[in-house]
Amino acid sequence: MLSHLLIKNYALIDQLELTPDRELNIITGETGAGKSIMLGAIGLLLGNRADTRVLFNPEQKCVIEGVFGVSGYLIEQIFDEEELDFSDTCIVRREISVSGKSRAFVNDTPVNLETLRRVTSQLMDIHSQHDSVLLGSNEYQLEIVDTYAQDDNLLRQYRVDYQAYRSKKTIYDQLQAEASAMRKEFDYNNFLFEELAKAQLLPDEQESLEQELNILENAEEIKERLQLAYEYLDNTEQSVIDFLKGTVSNLAYISKLSDQYEQLLQRAQSSLIELRDLADEISSEQDNVDIDDSRAETIRERLNLIYQLQTKHQVKDVAALIALRDELERKVGKVLNLDDTLAEAKAQADAAREQLQLSGQTLSNARQVVLQPIENEIGGLLKELGMPNASLNVRSEVSKPTPTGIDTISFLFSANKGVKPQQLKNVASGGEFSRLMMAIKYILASKRSLPTIVFDEIDTGVSGEIAIKMGNMMRDMAHSHQIIAITHLHQIAGQGTAHYFVYKDHSASKTVSRIKKLTFDERVNEIAQMIGGNNPSASAVKNAREILKQRATATVK
Repeated sequence: MLSHLLIKNYALIDQLELTPDRELNIITGETGAGKSIMLGAIGLLLGNRADTRVLFNPEQKCVIEGVFGVSGYLIEQIFDEEELDFSDTCIVRREISVSGKSRAFVNDTPVNLETLRRVTSQLMDIHSQHDSVLLGSNEYQLEIVDTYAQDDNLLRQYRVDYQAYRSKKTIYDQLQAEASAMRKEFDYNNFLFEELAKAQLLPDEQESLEQELNILENAEEIKERLQLAYEYLDNTEQSVIDFLKGTVSNLAYISKLSDQYEQLLQRAQSSLIELRDLADEISSEQDNVDIDDSRAETIRERLNLIYQLQTKHQVKDVAALIALRDELERKVGKVLNLDDTLAEAKAQADAAREQLQLSGQTLSNARQVVLQPIENEIGGLLKELGMPNASLNVRSEVSKPTPTGIDTISFLFSANKGVKPQQLKNVASGGEFSRLMMAIKYILASKRSLPTIVFDEIDTGVSGEIAIKMGNMMRDMAHSHQIIAITHLHQIAGQGTAHYFVYKDHSASKTVSRIKKLTFDERVNEIAQMIGGNNPSASAVKNAREILKQRATATVK
């Protein structure tokens, strides 16, 4: 339950603190005093979005903090799944900075809005007038059935199976779409692949072939110049080597006369050895140069093929052609194996659909079981709430699988005898919606271990004896749930175990909303004003006092 609420710098609220009673808390006040503002602040704790427009003082951050007692509510699993510290006291805080940036914390651990919503949805439920609009939607009606059926585990398993099926079906559908396109391209891709495969391309062959062809095309000139180079170095008449031999001979002679010439001799001998080796290599290279027109033509044909392929595929080198060949091979192979791949994907999608149908039917069966009890319980409560001829029919139709199951739930309602039940949105008035919603909240309260329930003017459109019965129902619910009820009706206000009054304070330069807990005498006066206006008569005061005494007596019993 909510044990403490702090609101700072929000809308018309400078700072507000509330310590609710553990049972039925009544909140009253004039229209515009700030009751809805309080709910807006609580909504931030539940994960609603906000911006800087909520700041009372635009130069300070807004802080909303709720302290909840969660002992005995079996929600530890959610904390474990979200990796949050769990204790019997849960502190939820929301901050909005002056820049509009929002931060949320659960037990001082930063969380995103999704996690915040998941945690706080187990701590508090707010009924607002918007819920009366939601009640007309089939999706909300399905949520009511699921809450009553307590089928959370079945619904969770169904959603897992639904996502698995959607994933497998998407893969299969994509493969089918790709298969059609790939089959259209197969002949062309296969032709290109076979052409490249037939070429038997090697990574570095283009460079080596171009070099070899250049030599063959200039073979005569290369051979002549190698011969000249050789003759300069070593021939029978006059050569560099012969001159160098003379140099070695002279240096050898003078080295015998002095050691200082030894190094020159060694260098000359090394040069002679190197030149002889160079001459031999030049001679060998000359012998290796062949004038082979046939080989040159073969190389030209090979290079022309490579050049044509590069131009055709708009690439610059053989490596790119090889990469293209490998990619085409993959595409061609994929088409050749397409039937097997499609068959496997279809088998997986069919298996996932069968599992989805199984879990969907199991979930549907759990829902079907509770439809009649829902009709009976709500019908009985509507009679107590002054609608003896009202009837509610809950219909279920099997539909194609959706994220919420294979059922479409429809609440058909009639408030009058002899009138055929129709869709809620077409037949219910404001007061009828309020009573129907009260009945629904009442039967669902026993199905959920929810600490706190907030009713925002659920009594709209009702009065008199019906309001008294709604107040009794709230009081009954408050035995197992903490109830916070915003109301304009004295019949409901008198049932509270605690009564808070919201008002506007104009004493400062800027109007602020404040809240205070009323004493018994203050409650008498407030309820008397709700009965008879701003200046209640003595009988209205007496009536108010009597209402509170009756509540006290009922509580003792």
